[in-house]
Amino acid sequence: MAFYRKNIGGLHQTVRIALGVAVAIAAVVYLAGAAAWLVALGGAGFALTGVVGYCPMCAVAGIERGGVS
Repeated sequence: MAFYRKNIGGLHQTVRIALGVAVAIAAVVYLAGAAAWLVALGGAGFALTGVVGYCPMCAVAGIERGGVS
C-alpha cells in the first residue's frame, strides 16, 4: 500500500533526476560554505521527487502526470 499517488510521469521524472543531480554537483563544485550545502540539498530534494514520482507542489497545484487535471 502506497502512502502517496504518483503525480509525475516518466519523462518528467527523468528530467527532475538529471537536473537535481546536476544542480547538486554544480553547487559543490562552484559554491563554497553553507551556500554550497543548501543549494546541493535543494538539488538532491528535487532529484528525490523524480525518484519517487511524487511532487508535493505539483499536488498542491493540481498538476497530475504532466497535465493539469
